Order: sequence, then structure tokens, then C-alpha cells
Amino acid sequence: MSQKSYFEKVALYLVPTPIGNLDDITIRALEVLKKVDVIFSEDTRTTKILLNHYNIINKTISYHKYNEKNSSENILKYLENGSSVAVVSDRGAPLISDPGEICVRKAIEKNFAVISLPGPNAILPAITSSGFSCDKFVFFGFLDSKISKKRNELIEIERNEYTTVIYESPHRIIETLNLINEIFKERQICLAREISKKHEEIYRGTAKEILDEENITKGEIVIVISGEKKSNNYENLSIIEHVNLYLKEGKEKNEAIKLVAKDRKVTKNLIYSEYLKKGK
Repeated sequence: MSQKSYFEKVALYLVPTPIGNLDDITIRALEVLKKVDVIFSEDTRTTKILLNHYNIINKTISYHKYNEKNSSENILKYLENGSSVAVVSDRGAPLISDPGEICVRKAIEKNFAVISLPGPNAILPAITSSGFSCDKFVFFGFLDSKISKKRNELIEIERNEYTTVIYESPHRIIETLNLINEIFKERQICLAREISKKHEEIYRGTAKEILDEENITKGEIVIVISGEKKSNNYENLSIIEHVNLYLKEGKEKNEAIKLVAKDRKVTKNLIYSEYLKKGK
């Protein structure tokens, strides 16, 4: 279904909100928040601060990860009754490590317009101020809270040749930086905390160097990890040796074969066949 960019009376609007400085909001976002019939927000108290700052009076309803399924049904009812709905997060863009996916999917299934506004987010300020390549980058979101799974995620990221952006919470940042130090060694990273706020700080260096800094356990944190162009050392390895490298890292056989196929830019079946034929 095609849709137009001007204000539509019956539509689901995804409205990014400031991640710190209340001035970091677009004129269009403010107009939408004024015009929609209802605003579904991650935390109505946080949203009220923004609305009051701009003298916007509108109805707000709670919409967060714990009630997302039921609230999405409620949003759909508003749309079916001919209303316009805005969805906002506490800070930044809805759906980016925040709720919103379910209601968007349901709205699309019912052929309602879904209009996502550009606006504030923590990803772009962090990566553009890092000094690393921005041509191609990967956004990973929050790492797993379990240390074993987090380690595996970081091992996967370490193989990536592009700049990687991750979010982390203050109470887990020391653990995460220690893992990055263990896995990435001397790789350069950038840690941005409290982006756009009064106490915004940017730290650059290795994970080990940043661990020595003060205040890194406070506020909202974004970590940017520089990419590393991988040399094709595997070209000097046999397929068996290549697969065994991944097995030594703790990968399951099928996953190791898949990774080898990706490295060599061939089909997984070819690697599997060669491994079975020569590996036994």
C-alpha cells in the first residue's frame, strides 16, 4: 500500500523523542504529537515532561514491553475507529531496542499507514563522533545479560570487518569492557555516555585504557567498536583446518561449516561434503 508523507488522519506515527536535550526534536514531530488523537508512550510520566515543555495537551496511554501485546490490540482499535495514533519511546526512536514492533506489524497487516518520522537517536551521534568508518556499520543493540552468551556475541562481532555499535547499561559496562579487552585486545573503541545531555562524555582508546577512566558507570552508554579488515589467512588452511579453528572456539560443527562457507564464499554443502570426505 502506498502512503503519503503529509499528516494523515488515520495512521500510526512512530515519533522519535529527545535522548537528553529537549530541544533535540523536529518541528514535524511536535506537530504530529499535537494533531494525533492519542499518544502511546513507553512511560507516560517521561512523555508528559516533553509535552509540558512544548505546551502540548494530548491523551497518553502506557505502551511498554510488558503490556505490548495487549496495547497493540488497543492501538489497532483506535485505528479501526478512524483515529490517528503516535507511538513514542522514553528516548530515541521507537522499535530501536524499544517496543513497537508488534503494533507496526499489526497495523501493516490491516493496511493502515505506518509513518516513521526521522529524529533523535543515540546510534548516529556515537558513530559519527567515534572517528571510525561510517560507510558501513552494524547496530547490535544490547548484548545478552548472561556473560557466556555475551562472550559469544562479542566473538561474533570481533569477526566483523565493519564498525559495530552496541548499547550497554551502567551496571554491566565494566564486565562488558573486560570482555572486549579479552577478545578484541588492542582494537580501538569509543564509549559515548549521556549523549546530548549536560554531562555528555566521549572516551576513545582500547577497552583497557577506557576502564581506567572515571564516570564510565554512569548514564546511558553507547559503545562503538572499530572494524578490522580481516586478512585471508584461511586461504593457507585446508578446509579441515579451517573448520577445526571454529570448533576450537567452541562452535558446533554445523555452525563452523557455515562460517567456513561464508569465509570462502562457497556453498555450505561443498564445505560439508569436503569435511565429511576428508575429515574422517
